[in-house]
Amino acid sequence: MTIQERSTTATKTVKDADMKLEVVVIPVSDVDRAKAFYTGLGWRLDADVPGKDGFRVVQVTPPGSPCSVIFGSNVTSAAPGSAQGLHLIVSDIEMAHAALASHGAEMSGVFHDVGGVFHHKNTDGRLPGPHPSRASYGSFASFSDPDGNGWLLQEITTRLPGRKEANGATFTSGSDLAAALRRAAAAHGEHEKRNGGKHDDDWPDWYAAYMLAEQAGADLPD
Repeated sequence: MTIQERSTTATKTVKDADMKLEVVVIPVSDVDRAKAFYTGLGWRLDADVPGKDGFRVVQVTPPGSPCSVIFGSNVTSAAPGSAQGLHLIVSDIEMAHAALASHGAEMSGVFHDVGGVFHHKNTDGRLPGPHPSRASYGSFASFSDPDGNGWLLQEITTRLPGRKEANGATFTSGSDLAAALRRAAAAHGEHEKRNGGKHDDDWPDWYAAYMLAEQAGADLPD
């Protein structure tokens, strides 16, 4: 085998390997305080494992998230509170905002960015209220944990093209699936109006096509 052949094989192997982000480590100064804060938000406590010489690992998971959060003692050299821009994706920004606030998080108001693409650093460019057209990816809210680690909610209802695999859909919670079904129902209602208001007996197929296309960022059915 030539050197070039080995390189090609290695490149293909790396390209085809699944790499799933599963854990984010955040730095905290008081482990028990952080644990109380995050579990108080309703996040699932997965583990609280002590070790030698004060080593301790706590893992929590936000509702519906495939990615978990780890903090503890001697798990990172980063300064407490230095983790910023951690995003929690939600399908309804106002409902998620209210839920976190009811669990004790000190929330910013819902906002959108002056540029309309993402959000600027800190509080630069924030305009009050959700995105004027409620565009997917365009509405945010923020909060911090007791150490100042910064989190943002971002509302996403329709994925950009290529963001999801076109051959399937993944819903990480019952509320996520319910929100997708509500959007499909509303769109299907408009579909029936365009067709003279006649009941569509094949609505399950239409729902399925709509939900798959929405997650794949493909053209939505008429």
